[in-house]
Amino acid sequence: MIEFDNVSKYFQGQPAVKDLSLTFREGAFSVLVGTSGSGKSTTLKMINRLVEHDEGRIRFAGEEIRRFSPESLRRRMGYAIQSIGLFPHWTVAQNIATVPQLLKWPKARINARVDELLDLLGLAPDAFRHRAPHELSGGQQQRVGVARALAADPEVLLMDEPFGALDPVTRSALQQEMRRIHRLLGRTIVLVTHDIDEALLLAEHLVVMDKGQVVQQGKPLEILLRPANGFVSDFFGRSERGVRLLSLRTVGDAMRPGVCAGDAIEQSLSLREALSVFVERQCEQLPVQSAPGKPAGVLHFRDLLKDERENADALLS
Repeated sequence: MIEFDNVSKYFQGQPAVKDLSLTFREGAFSVLVGTSGSGKSTTLKMINRLVEHDEGRIRFAGEEIRRFSPESLRRRMGYAIQSIGLFPHWTVAQNIATVPQLLKWPKARINARVDELLDLLGLAPDAFRHRAPHELSGGQQQRVGVARALAADPEVLLMDEPFGALDPVTRSALQQEMRRIHRLLGRTIVLVTHDIDEALLLAEHLVVMDKGQVVQQGKPLEILLRPANGFVSDFFGRSERGVRLLSLRTVGDAMRPGVCAGDAIEQSLSLREALSVFVERQCEQLPVQSAPGKPAGVLHFRDLLKDERENADALLS
């Protein structure tokens, strides 16, 4: 667990973060979202002491973070950023092994961990471990950056706009990977993003920030249905909140039993993504699969319209 208790940080006498109090629960996927300059990245960097707080307390695992040396603290926290910063003259395997080597892990353990993480992130070890960073696509480089952050099996994974520079298709694929990895590993994740849809897709615990303060926090559904004030309503788009509610449910939640013709969509897709497929294909039904070649049911377009009406009623209530 990570706890902020009346934390403030000043740059040139101006508060970047002021009287910040919040808790990141152990094992939760928390997302910080807000306007540019709202203090999101500063908040994240204070957790691993890349930025030192000026007032208040930050506790990690029950201890004030200044009781840890920065080095020992960071070895317990993986850190992934948008500008991945892979070492250009090292192989993929050497990049991933950076922290385990500093911790003097045995070579066999390091090799096994590298292969495990490459598998986890969809990069075949035999094909990728000996490649140089310049031989990888942007999405593959970002996967290696995430693998490096996870290499020493950290208790916490901090991510600052990790997918911001990627194209929409690659970004969506990596978002799905992070959801899967979180389900598998159960690590505490704190992610900063300016992308509202990314925040809604990934967050279990959503923190909305403005002018260095928390404006509202809670489950995404609660925030969309009951925004604390006009800023939160405007931030999520007053006219778009109904559609954004579709982002919080998956195809698997809404499909019906049965089969139909056509190319199947994955049951893990959000209903908002499914709505785009309906519009593209101009159809009334979509077949759903749980895995390639494994039918799971049928999604009906009119069920999404029903959800939209229910969402609108909920927003008005």
